[in-house]
Formats: sequence, C-alpha cells, structure tokens
Amino acid sequence: MLTIKNYSKSYVPSKNVVDNLNLKIDSGDIVAFVGHNGAGKTTTIKSIVGILPFEQGDILIDNISIIENPIECKKRIAYIPDNPDLYEHLTGINYLNFIADIYQIDKEIRKKRIKKYADLFEITNSLGNPIATYSHGMKQKIVIISALIHDPKLYILDEPFVGLDPKATHALKAIMHQKCTEGKAFFFSTHILDVAEKLCNKIAIIRNGHLVTYGDMKKVIKDKSLEDIFLELTNNEEHN
Repeated sequence: MLTIKNYSKSYVPSKNVVDNLNLKIDSGDIVAFVGHNGAGKTTTIKSIVGILPFEQGDILIDNISIIENPIECKKRIAYIPDNPDLYEHLTGINYLNFIADIYQIDKEIRKKRIKKYADLFEITNSLGNPIATYSHGMKQKIVIISALIHDPKLYILDEPFVGLDPKATHALKAIMHQKCTEGKAFFFSTHILDVAEKLCNKIAIIRNGHLVTYGDMKKVIKDKSLEDIFLELTNNEEHN
C-alpha cells in the first residue's frame, strides 16, 4: 500500500532532515509515526502526499511512484494536515462538495457519505455556515469528512486527534478500524502515545531524521508501554 525506499530530504546542502528512511505499510495496517518535534515526521508526510520534493529514494503508493505519477498516487490517498487550512469563505457543505467534485464522486454517493459522517461528527447543523465561523475542532471535522468522501485506499494523517473532542476522537478511531477491515491503511503522526499504543498494529519511531525502530506494536513494546520504549530508544539515540 505504501512503500518508502531510501527516502532522504534536505533543506540545506549536506544536511538531511530525514536520512535513508525505509518503511512498508500493507493493507489493513494502522501505523503510528512518532518522534520528538523536528524529528522529520511532517517532512516525511508532506513528501508522501506529493507536497515536498525530495533528493533521494522513492515513495510508492499502491506500487505507483509519487515522483513519476503524482496524480495517480493522489487519487489513492487522503491527506489530513496538522493544521486545517481551508477556504474559509465557503460554507462547510460547499467545501465538501468541492472536494467531491475534484474526485468526481457521484452526487448520490457523496450525499449519503456527507450525511453519514456529518451526523457522526455532530456537525450537520453547521454545514450551511461559513467555515470562517467554525472552531478549530469543527474545521478538523470538516477536513476528516472531506478525506472520507472518496473512500481512498491510504490515509495519511498529521496529528489527526488534535482539536477533536472525546466523542469525535472515539468516532475517528472506530472509522479507522472499520476501514482497515475493508483493506484500507492508515499512516499517521501523533504525540499521544497512549492512543497510538491502543489503536495501532504497527509503530515507527523516528529520531533526528533516522528510523529508530519499525515493526509490530506488540513485538516492539513487549511487556512495557509505548511511552517507556519511546523514551528508551530516543534517549539511547541521543547518547550514541
């Protein structure tokens, strides 16, 4: 579903922000991508979704290269950024229809999906209001719904739970589990280690642009907590 091969990214010559990253995510996976601020999480995510070019390696989505065929890759993914930057002059429903138009979603299908998820996230009554009047949490809900409209194979999320109330957080986690039973996959960054430990079947830990560990959640943490493992691995990395 997602393969990252020898990926490296730099903003200044001779200094990689992310260095030789290799990951493989399969259908049905929910993978947490964790690390300190500045570790390279958002940089990696923006390269996966085609926002940032990169110097070395390749990123394949459904066996298609984001370098060689970015449009086909983007048809297969949904991206939820860490900050919901929307067209605030539009109403919520206008924005969702705009996204549905981009992905050429049938009008009846989009209508059903918008109703389903707007009701689930309790935002239906606000869809007619300008996005400029929305709280951060409401904007986050609109972004999540827009990501679900075209039912992609792969979801890339950057801190998706920030700003969500507990009920919306529960709803999003339930959606992620359901989508994975349908063969979809999720790759998301988070600082909320308790959520990652309970929600994900795999964990990737990055430190200073280098992958510290990647694998099955239960095998990585064993009889410890993810927080314990994270602190052990990143502290060891600091001292090497």
